[in-house]
Formats: sequence, structure tokens, C-alpha cells
Amino acid sequence: MICEPVVINLPGTDRRTSYDFYRQALGLAAVGEPDETGIPKPLQFAVNAAARVMLIPHGGFERATCGGPAAAGGHRECFLAISAATPADADGPVRRGAAGADLVMAPGQQRWGYAGAFADPDGHLWMVRAGT
Repeated sequence: MICEPVVINLPGTDRRTSYDFYRQALGLAAVGEPDETGIPKPLQFAVNAAARVMLIPHGGFERATCGGPAAAGGHRECFLAISAATPADADGPVRRGAAGADLVMAPGQQRWGYAGAFADPDGHLWMVRAGT
């Protein structure tokens, strides 16, 4: 049996940039006690009760993968998707995410439903879609 929460680990370049971005763009709460910089270490965010995102510095990420490298800049290794209740609820995080990094897909009606997407400061793709 898999216990909650599931932790999605992503390589990160700059803790302060990631900390500010995830709090402002997605409104996520950081998990853990802050260190002397005011940022929890390790840097984790609660997505919901069942999922967290942890940003690991590149050197630490490579140690955790037994020497396997993180994807090089510009390569997209996964696409993380979260749900919002309504199209209006999806618009805000996508626009805030795009303001702090890159808009990948403007929010709007897609063939599969209403969604928009952005890349975080490290290039990780996030989609916010309306509905489940």
C-alpha cells in the first residue's frame, strides 16, 4: 500500500527563486521549519494532502539518482498537472506562473477541456486544468 503524501522530486537551481515562485505562482505552502535563510530545508511544498513537490539542488538530485544527471536546461522530462474547480480558478495560477517564468500554453479551451500551462524557473512544465 502506498502511503500519503506522494513526493515529486524535481531538480532545482536556486532555492530562493523556487521558494518565491511556488508560493506566489501556485500559492503553495512550504513544508518544514525555515533555516537561517528563512527557507525550509529540504524545500518542499504541499500541493494537497496527498502530494508534495520537493526541489532538490542539482548536485543533491544527481546523488539521489546514483549519479544519473538531471535533464539539461531546455529539456522537459515531465509535465505536472493540477486541477482547478473552474476555468476562472485555472487562469490565475497559469498567469502568475507565466509572470514568474514562461507561458507554455495560454489558458483556454483545449480539445480535452479547459487548461493552460507554464514552465517554472527551472523549466519544469505545469498544467492547470479546470475539472478533474
